[in-house]
Amino acid sequence: MKAILAALLAFAALAACSSDYVLSTRTGGIIETTNKPYLDERTGMYNYRTKDGKDAAIRKEEVVEILER
Repeated sequence: MKAILAALLAFAALAACSSDYVLSTRTGGIIETTNKPYLDERTGMYNYRTKDGKDAAIRKEEVVEILER
């Protein structure tokens, strides 16, 4: 029973730590992500995961702002 309770608490802690982010683009578009976008300095692209679970990227020049929700 204690193991189940510990597992549930760990799962709840992980779920509470995940945050959604919103990217606003130069063209006025809004992109919702399930993780914090990270900039790949080598390619100049922000990499992120979309709401439907697909990996995607956008050029850093196209991003105006990144907000955590």
